[in-house]
Amino acid sequence: MNSPEPTESREPVSPAPSASVPPVKVRRVAISLDIGGTKIAAGLVRGDGKILVRRTIPTAADRGGEAVLQDCLDLIGSFQREAVKPDGQPVAIGLGICELVDLAGNIISDQTIKWRGVPVRERLGGELPVFIEADCRAAALCEARLGAGREFPTFLYVTVGTGISCTLVIEGRPYRGARGATGTMATSPLPFLCSECGAISRTSLEQVAGGPGMVARFNALSGGGIDGAQAVVQRATVGEAAARHVVETAAESLGGMIGTLINVLDPHGVVIGGGLGSAPGIFWEAIARAARAAIWSESQRELSIARASFGADAGLVGAALVALEERS
Repeated sequence: MNSPEPTESREPVSPAPSASVPPVKVRRVAISLDIGGTKIAAGLVRGDGKILVRRTIPTAADRGGEAVLQDCLDLIGSFQREAVKPDGQPVAIGLGICELVDLAGNIISDQTIKWRGVPVRERLGGELPVFIEADCRAAALCEARLGAGREFPTFLYVTVGTGISCTLVIEGRPYRGARGATGTMATSPLPFLCSECGAISRTSLEQVAGGPGMVARFNALSGGGIDGAQAVVQRATVGEAAARHVVETAAESLGGMIGTLINVLDPHGVVIGGGLGSAPGIFWEAIARAARAAIWSESQRELSIARASFGADAGLVGAALVALEERS
């Protein structure tokens, strides 16, 4: 099966990290893969967060795990062939994936990418070691080391895109839990009693506020053929009623969950990332407003809620940092 044609850019896209934070192995380079439900972002990434070369292809996970794995092999091979001085050859491969990853780096779910039980490290590695991490934790590491989380001893990182997940970061390290299965804040049903009809709703937060969920809800209301959540947000921005309803209810639900997590965890701050979550505009503003409204204690209500400095690139840079730190 032929792989999708990649789009490519050689322009560095990440903000320069502050000089006050010492970079991690600045001149070392990793091949990085950020495998999401919609796309695979891949690149040669340096230890200071600079993306030297980037490619993006559709994930197209419905083709099966083997097809996605072959795409990753093709991307890795292309980066190995073109890595040149002054930055040098990559020393490791970092892979962030939208699945659960245990403490040993094994993929332990297959909700989207059918790699559970597949020897991914062995298949992708060859001469280079492969380090695997959950995409949300990889992105949180990027923001902790180089981005908006640097100023916080603890912070809650929330990513919003095709899916929604979160990570608590403590002293610069994403919390991995007892089994590595942290972050599924939006996948399980949230049973709530409807005050109007008395029925129990078992809708998950992703169905309400994740990208595909927002698109599905808008299309059901409007009869339209929108295929991207950003388009729904743009329509809401210009005042289209159905789009505004979808965006406002998504933000209310997501912000309420973030506020609840703040109540439980009491972090120093919150960083919201992902392609949808870190985009400025009415969706972001409504999420932050709803989160503050859901905070119970006045002592917490004014905590910092910031957009991720690296935006949608946090997962790509973070996967490289995971590899470079583990390779050290």
